[in-house]
Amino acid sequence: MKNIQSQASFQPIRHDRLLQEAVHVSCKAKGKLPEPTICPQCRVVFHDGHWGWRDIPEGAHSEFCPACHRINDHYPVGFVSLSGPFFQTHRSEIMALIRHEEQRARLQHPLQRLMAIEEQDDAALVTTTDIHLARSCGEAVHRAYQGELEFHYNQAENLL
Repeated sequence: MKNIQSQASFQPIRHDRLLQEAVHVSCKAKGKLPEPTICPQCRVVFHDGHWGWRDIPEGAHSEFCPACHRINDHYPVGFVSLSGPFFQTHRSEIMALIRHEEQRARLQHPLQRLMAIEEQDDAALVTTTDIHLARSCGEAVHRAYQGELEFHYNQAENLL
């Protein structure tokens, strides 16, 4: 009797490695979007591989942009925590500065948006759709008023 070996070689399973679990992110496109694509919620247009504020072309495909996905799914990636006695006395000015920073950033980067502002008695928590907007809001407040500024970046979850 002949010893017949299969074409596929045996490869044992290694149990000494840590495997990264797949993280499902609903705002990631499942594939390449058809061009042009328009977001039905915010009206931003995907063209030449980028989302931008443009005139809406005829016959554009309709699909939510990543920022609207995050907003609808309540899945922020940027958090700005504001607190302290100075924040209490200058709350309206600081919140106006945060909103102004979002408007400035949104003109150039339409996916950078404020999601929510949770007001509390002595603090506020601002959530954003993008880590860069959270960082620029924190830096804008720090430039204007100094104070303490800390960044905590979680690379595994892409959070700031």
